[in-house]
Amino acid sequence: MTVCGSVRSERCCLVKDQVRSPQITHVSWGRLEVEGRTERYKDAKLFPGGSREWNWRETGTEHVPGIQPADVQELLDHGAKVVVLSRGMAECLRVPGETLDFLKERRIEAHILPTTEAAELYNRLAKEEPVGGLFHTTC
Repeated sequence: MTVCGSVRSERCCLVKDQVRSPQITHVSWGRLEVEGRTERYKDAKLFPGGSREWNWRETGTEHVPGIQPADVQELLDHGAKVVVLSRGMAECLRVPGETLDFLKERRIEAHILPTTEAAELYNRLAKEEPVGGLFHTTC
């Protein structure tokens, strides 16, 4: 069963009665489809139990400097023990040292890949453990 609502004023879809991370069912330029959600995402946060739109304005994320620690913190708050960070289709989104240090200090395994590869790895990991992911589907 899937329940959609809001988290921090953003629409969120949760996979109820499950602590597993949702599977990605399709990824292409500007489009990410996720189990439990009928609408597609452009950028998304996936975590154990659900997913939501990734609104960069919430944390000041831009291509440069890149993914912020606050973006990753939400995944950890939902129970992710491993994170997959997508850099976009052409790898234009950066991951600054501050974010890598944040993960290292918390002993969180991180994988940083282009979006298509990130989605493939995320789906494999989601079958085995609580994983979170940040997915940027353009540049």
